[in-house]
Amino acid sequence: MAFTERQEYKLEIIPPFQIIQCRRADIVEKDGVEVGRTYHRHVRCPGDDVSEDCAELQAVAAALWTQEVIDAYEAHVAAGLSPEA
Repeated sequence: MAFTERQEYKLEIIPPFQIIQCRRADIVEKDGVEVGRTYHRHVRCPGDDVSEDCAELQAVAAALWTQEVIDAYEAHVAAGLSPEA
C-alpha cells in the first residue's frame, strides 16, 4: 500500500499578449490507482519571472514572449487598461 504523488500541467495561451494560464493537478495515487486530485491555477503575464514555474511553462514563455510582446503588454498596462481589454 504505497502512496505516490505526481503533478500534471495544462497551459492556456490568452491573446493578444500571450498571457499564460497554468492549471496544475496534484494527483495522489495508492498502489497505482488515483485516490485524490486537487487543482491550482495561476497566471503569468509577459515579462513575469517564470523561473519557479514548470519547465513546460518556461519553454512556452521563452518562445512567445519576445521583447516586442513584452513592450506592447507593458504599454497597454501603463495606459491603464486591463490585460483582457
